[in-house]
Amino acid sequence: MGTFDQRPRLLLSAFLMNTSSHILGGMWRHPQAQQHRFHELAPWVDLARKLEDAKFDAMFFADVVGLYGDHEGGWASHVRKGLQVPSHDPLVLLSALAAGTGQIGLAMTSSVIQAHPFQFARQLSTLDHLSNGRVAWNIVTSVLENAHRNFGGASLVAHDDRYSWAEEYVEAAYKLWEGSWADDALLADKANGIYADPDKVSKINHRGQIYSIDGPHLAVPSTQRTPFLFQAGSSPRGTQFAATHAEATFLFAPHPQYVAKKVAQLDTNLQAAGRRRQDLKVFAGLSFVVGSTEAEAKALEAEYDQYLDPHAIIAHIGGGLGIDLGGLELDTPLGQVQTEGAQGVLEAVLASTPGGNPTLRDLAHYRAKAQQLVGTPEQIADQLEQWQDAGIDGLNIMNHVLPGSYDNFIDGLLPELRRRGLAQTQYTPGSLRHKVFGRGDRLPSNHPAAAFRGAFTHSSAASGQPEQNLVP
Repeated sequence: MGTFDQRPRLLLSAFLMNTSSHILGGMWRHPQAQQHRFHELAPWVDLARKLEDAKFDAMFFADVVGLYGDHEGGWASHVRKGLQVPSHDPLVLLSALAAGTGQIGLAMTSSVIQAHPFQFARQLSTLDHLSNGRVAWNIVTSVLENAHRNFGGASLVAHDDRYSWAEEYVEAAYKLWEGSWADDALLADKANGIYADPDKVSKINHRGQIYSIDGPHLAVPSTQRTPFLFQAGSSPRGTQFAATHAEATFLFAPHPQYVAKKVAQLDTNLQAAGRRRQDLKVFAGLSFVVGSTEAEAKALEAEYDQYLDPHAIIAHIGGGLGIDLGGLELDTPLGQVQTEGAQGVLEAVLASTPGGNPTLRDLAHYRAKAQQLVGTPEQIADQLEQWQDAGIDGLNIMNHVLPGSYDNFIDGLLPELRRRGLAQTQYTPGSLRHKVFGRGDRLPSNHPAAAFRGAFTHSSAASGQPEQNLVP
């Protein structure tokens, strides 16, 4: 057990999705589960207020914009099991939650394939204004072929090419967020009739392989300008992208040793990107079953296990890998898999299984159990100190049932974490970025987005450059 007063606190995020079945397939059937009401506003508002009262740092919403790959020869099983279909748009939900909360961070997933960067940058700036600087973007590239086809693609773009796409996407967004408006451009000077200073509002004139954007950004700079940046890829290319751009990265890690390996990779990539380890927070995705005694915790775990559907979990993972694992016995070895899908997920599965050739049963166990901590508050807190020693800075807390899993965490484990100094008791005033890093609302100067500050003054409204391609 560590010395309580010498450890930094753990950042706490609730890992959610605006759907009925997210990570732990089948749990929506539990009598106390309310996730089947995902399409209603009231349960989300209640949960947001509960998490804010507990001083969680963020609500982190996953998302998909297409079906997972086929299971059992098609997609009927996805509909039957509710495998992230139906699912609703987290951006719209967060707009409502921003009005019902005042401190908790609001993180949403959006893929580079689903929205043009000009429109997306405007939406996020608007939401950052309305939430007083509490918005975060989880940058993803979409591993699902159906998602790419939903947005005009012929097929799934190759893994590394998706990250090249993401590089241009974030560059265009950075130009809009950081370079289009000076901080003092907006005057709203009623006496002189000047709303904004033409010298300080600029077009970005981005010309890339994928996007052509003139600008200017139509939203005035928000509290954070660029939203807080999450990234969840853990492949070698994903780790490189995270080290270059992300302020927080999210790992599906089967054990602390895997965390240590990934953090070492991140350290190397951070140095190559001119950034430091303290510029990037590492979150581990974990679920918790807490009891006042070990027997009580085991009993609750057994109760949850009755509702877990291993076939739904396998459909979820296989669909992300682009492999139909349906119709196979649970003891079938996964074998050597080459995939353009979620390569980091496959790497973590192989790392968690002795011998490196897991069965489908191992696959389901990895997702449901390898990242689940069960026990008394003291036992779990001891384990979390080991995860922290391996390199994590925070927890992205998965749920079995909504809202009960968070009640179990808040009532059972949180008091012990606070006793050890591992959880905050009050919010730091300011934006989400300032709450997390304590160094102001804006990205630091060593982040690539900072290069675009003041970079487009030659294209300001006062520069005399004519508007091009006017449509009569």
